[in-house]
Amino acid sequence: MINLELSKAHAEIYNGLMQVSEHMIRPYSRKYDREEHSYPREMEEVAKLLGDARGGGGRGKKTSEKNSPEHTSAVVNGGNLGAVTGMEALCWGDVGLFLGMPGSGLGNAAINAVGTPEQIEKYGKSYAAMCITEPGTGSDSANITTTAIADGNEWVLNGEKIYVTDGDRSDTLVVWATLDKSLGKAAIKSFIVEKGTPGCEVTRLEHKMGIRASDTAAISFNDCRIPKENILGSAEVASDAEGRKKAFGGVMQTFDNTRPPVAAMAIGVARAALDLARELLAAEGVALAFDRKPANLSAVEAELCRMEADWLAAKLLVQKAAWMADNRQPNSMEASMCKAKAGRMGNYVTLRCVELCQGLGYSEDNLLEKFARDSKILDIFEGTQQIQQLIVARRLLGKSSSELK
Repeated sequence: MINLELSKAHAEIYNGLMQVSEHMIRPYSRKYDREEHSYPREMEEVAKLLGDARGGGGRGKKTSEKNSPEHTSAVVNGGNLGAVTGMEALCWGDVGLFLGMPGSGLGNAAINAVGTPEQIEKYGKSYAAMCITEPGTGSDSANITTTAIADGNEWVLNGEKIYVTDGDRSDTLVVWATLDKSLGKAAIKSFIVEKGTPGCEVTRLEHKMGIRASDTAAISFNDCRIPKENILGSAEVASDAEGRKKAFGGVMQTFDNTRPPVAAMAIGVARAALDLARELLAAEGVALAFDRKPANLSAVEAELCRMEADWLAAKLLVQKAAWMADNRQPNSMEASMCKAKAGRMGNYVTLRCVELCQGLGYSEDNLLEKFARDSKILDIFEGTQQIQQLIVARRLLGKSSSELK
């Protein structure tokens, strides 16, 4: 039976992180929105505080061996549910500053989810960015052209990645590359590359609409050599169709672990917009009361009620996907469902809050307009709205990627 009730420990962590967001993150929101590409040094103290609180572990941690479903008959609410709950609280403060915080890169979830114990020990606590998108390949990740060629005890990487979140500030990269282009998606693997490795170079920083506190980079790989053991997963390429499908599914499992956290970010920024909008509207005499009948609500009050319900529905989907991961249940469809729902909800709610507050929402005197700009990317990266819907449709209809495009 699914149990999404937060444990006492998770609830205490959430409340503590909300305090951190309010007093240590939110005060710097506007500063780094205006100073794009400036390093938010104040976040180092926050990162250290969080690292000390969780024992230094990266986000997206596996459920502990002792509490895993294989070792207990109880329902587990573990590391994944705790991670999305924590990310919601931190992104209530500022999603851009959270992404720009040392140790919170999107690559950390991939390493901690599918890495070997040795890789997790070495890189799990690093600041890891995810390198997937290429100049000619966005949502269709099966068409990756960056290559990884075995040469003795090393892999040699060649190619270019774009739109790498935290690509400049991170110290570790998780790079998607193909072992053999002729073998299609079955030959795509992910590799750990340490920043500073010869042949790995940041070539450009993007200027963006939102999350300006987090850098977005283009990175080139020219004969970049990394140790043979830096591949995530097996280097074998299956010879049969079923084996190739399974192999690429293993690579795509990375998304099953990173999509719920991104959805949780959308939950956090949408909650921030709702809280601020309700505060601004209350000052103008519009107070929301859930005990009143819908027919007795004003148009603004009714819209706020609808958005609160939409927000809660998205949050429950995120928690379900995380709960399934904690309990070792396949959650590919649920991961895409929560990402699609939360991304769309975040975009709608934040922009609608701007509209409801009119001039106050549009003005830089408040953060509502910034929340709306920041939320847009959360519906795009880690798979667009359209890709998530396609994945859900394939799972529901039992269709393969070749049968339903």
